[in-house]
Amino acid sequence: MTDDSPTAAPPSSPPSRLRAVLPDLAPWRASADFRKLWLAGLISSFGSFLTFVALPVQIKELTGSAAAVGAIGAVQLVPLVVFGLYGGALADALDKRKLIVWTEAGQAVLSAALLVNAALPSPAVWPLYVVAALSSALVSVQRPALDSLWPRIVAHEHLPAAGSLNALRWQVGGVAGPALAGAVVAYAGAGWAYGADLLTFVASVFLTLGIAPSPASHAAAKPSLKAIAEGARYAWSRKELLGTYVIDIAAMLFAMPLAVLPFLADELNAPWSLGLMYAAVPAGAMLVSLTSGWTSRIHRHGRAVVVSAALWGVAIAAAGVSRNVWLVLLFLTVGGAADMVSGIFRGVMWNQTIPDELRGRLAGIELLSYSVGPQLGQTYVGGVAAWQGVRTSVWSGGLLCVGAVGLLALCLPKLMTYDARTNEHAVRLREQRAAAPSAAPAQARAEQT
Repeated sequence: MTDDSPTAAPPSSPPSRLRAVLPDLAPWRASADFRKLWLAGLISSFGSFLTFVALPVQIKELTGSAAAVGAIGAVQLVPLVVFGLYGGALADALDKRKLIVWTEAGQAVLSAALLVNAALPSPAVWPLYVVAALSSALVSVQRPALDSLWPRIVAHEHLPAAGSLNALRWQVGGVAGPALAGAVVAYAGAGWAYGADLLTFVASVFLTLGIAPSPASHAAAKPSLKAIAEGARYAWSRKELLGTYVIDIAAMLFAMPLAVLPFLADELNAPWSLGLMYAAVPAGAMLVSLTSGWTSRIHRHGRAVVVSAALWGVAIAAAGVSRNVWLVLLFLTVGGAADMVSGIFRGVMWNQTIPDELRGRLAGIELLSYSVGPQLGQTYVGGVAAWQGVRTSVWSGGLLCVGAVGLLALCLPKLMTYDARTNEHAVRLREQRAAAPSAAPAQARAEQT
């Protein structure tokens, strides 16, 4: 992952070395729409992570079953697949901003439903699964629109930096949200977490309304099964892209232990650590984002994806065999850092090589690659925990992840040889963006108003 070192240069001064490590703020400075959308995402992700912790904890309290907690992933899977693919077609055919606003408003309604259920004298279990499924559908429609909007409001050369900043936004919410949720749920109840989530969605809607419209490309196909199939054929023809999808699915399928963390905290006699466990993975990811300046100097993105996915599996396996809660937290943090490196370079490969008219549909496939794995993983780890125990479900999943990633890397040589400087798709898109000075039309319109 360090084979792309620059040619020899005079020694850098301490300030320049520091700038080379710190996040690149160029997208933030250059694009007003990027700033608004970034802030909206930060606010809503904070609330979403509150619910992310509160929902499984509430199901655990109501049922006492690891399998019941793991079933959250199962009920989210079908809407994720169906609406993810169709959401990608919608993102190509409709105004992306409108899709983001309406789905964000729908999430606010679902948070209100969770709040009402939690306020009942005897909260029911079934509404928790219904809301989880509906929320998965809304996320599946929104994410392709959101992911395909970034290249329109950010210059091509700023896309790696934008990916790191977007990850940092998610991680701030991912660290603060779970850490706070653990205390809120324990001492005040899940209803307070759901109420806070509702407020964050409302704030996010108002911020998103302030960005410029982002209508469909003139070459975009209307949403249909034919259009979805066209996107799938393109993805299949790009074996390096296919590699990023299957590597991430394998890593998350076998080594995503989040569903059993409430039980792992109990086994370690440290229920106080649950919020910290949920926060550890995004904390590790945030450490990478805060020192992500080096990512712009890496060009062999496929190798970086493979190595970091394997490191994620090693870290999760180590967390599973550790009997000290602080070691568990350390290994979860290391795993989060490795997963972040993988995520950064997957996103750069996607954003720098996929044509605009296909970006929404490919974003729908991307959504499946980084969402189906965790959803299936929750069901897998919950089932193995009920069968063989919590610890076994964690360490065995980590080892299976390492094996699967290694096998896939051998089967997908184009992923391992991918180089952003020479890949034909990356070169073509870079030349197209260079030939069109207004590479971010939505931002151009925003600056003129």
